[in-house]
Amino acid sequence: MSMKPIDFSYFIERYNAGEMSDAEKPLFRKELDGSEKLRNEVHLRKRTDEILKKQDIISLRNKLSLIDSRKRREAELPVRNLKNLVFMKYAAVIAGLVLIGSITLFSGKNLSRDEIMNRYYKAYEASSSQRSIQFESNADFDLAMEFYNAHDYKKAAIYFSKVIENSPKDMQSILLYGVSNFEDKKYPEAKQSFDKVISDGNNLFIETAEWYLALCYLNIDERKKAIKQLRIINKEGGFYKDDAKRMIKTLK
Repeated sequence: MSMKPIDFSYFIERYNAGEMSDAEKPLFRKELDGSEKLRNEVHLRKRTDEILKKQDIISLRNKLSLIDSRKRREAELPVRNLKNLVFMKYAAVIAGLVLIGSITLFSGKNLSRDEIMNRYYKAYEASSSQRSIQFESNADFDLAMEFYNAHDYKKAAIYFSKVIENSPKDMQSILLYGVSNFEDKKYPEAKQSFDKVISDGNNLFIETAEWYLALCYLNIDERKKAIKQLRIINKEGGFYKDDAKRMIKTLK
């Protein structure tokens, strides 16, 4: 069976954005060293991002110019109309402060476990095109992916376990087996999978495994361990950093 091409889009975006963890960077750079096509793709996307940023700057300048024009028109209005505008602005500011106060009051701390999960959790999106270069897709893996993407996590776990039996070092399948068990609320089993991915120390799925490990601790009511794991994620930086920082505040 021929190997399917790898879609590095997810990793390229995070590499160019500086969101990769220290563990991921050398692995991705190794892939870059061995592939001129991948290097060209990284360079092309970086140039595209720069062009888009320039367009954003031009758009911002246009908006500022429009605001400046409105201010000049307001300055030419009769005094009475100007007073009305000032009153309306103050009223808007006060309403905004009240809204911010309400959000602050009812968010952040003292959230239940379910409220925290609803706010911060989104199931990991996996694709067979992100398959590790070491492992070919096979019938069990492809079937597991079909069940996973159909949100039938119980069956997905069954077929991922078959893949792992034949390829015990397949960290992508181990991660997805863990996520499937997590979605099926089998947190101890899921935790074992995430621990394996993290302990391996040489794959591109460590960051996601660390995030899910923190969620496992949260769901088995081990909040101190959850906070400790979230602090590690926040310190390392990367994709889950901001959510980890916000979640820490809710758990203190």
